[in-house]
Amino acid sequence: MRSKNPELMEKICKYAEQYILNNGHSPATSTIAKALGIAKTTAYRYLIEMSDKGMIEYDGLEIKTPVTKKINTGRTQTAIVGSVPCGSPQYEEENIEEYVSLPTAIFGTGDFFILRASGESMIEAGIDDGDLVVVRKQTYADEGDIIVALVDGQNTLKRFYRDKENKKIILHPENKRMKDILVDDCYIQGVACNVIKAL
Repeated sequence: MRSKNPELMEKICKYAEQYILNNGHSPATSTIAKALGIAKTTAYRYLIEMSDKGMIEYDGLEIKTPVTKKINTGRTQTAIVGSVPCGSPQYEEENIEEYVSLPTAIFGTGDFFILRASGESMIEAGIDDGDLVVVRKQTYADEGDIIVALVDGQNTLKRFYRDKENKKIILHPENKRMKDILVDDCYIQGVACNVIKAL
């Protein structure tokens, strides 16, 4: 077998790597062959040789380079479901605007939805009007969590506390000009876990 051209090996590696970074999956051998002006069988043989030499990992379908092996490609599809008021509770119909893909390396795994904040009651927690709040769907919260609460058919975004002495729930705005909302009960729709700042 003739020895393989090191320059062509490098070109194949760089092309495959860039293709994976741009598209999220490996290129077919025919795609590599067309891009580099070589025969498909040549591309395949080079990939096998490069894998044997440890330049890449290749199982006949998927190519992994030293760079692409470090990529976390996990993503979760998440719905943007409209806005949630950050002032007094208001009714907001759950209306899916669109789905976005969140990288699990940053946001973790779970069942999420995204709400657009409106109002100024959470500005001291870094949540401004128009920001997107990533919310993990759950029906419980710890003291101090920022939650999406449903109260009497209306929802609001507030910090959650329990007043054990008076057996009330405190929905605390993060704006010193606004007062706490005290309720006997509320339905927790989720806990805010991240904020994507509005541009």
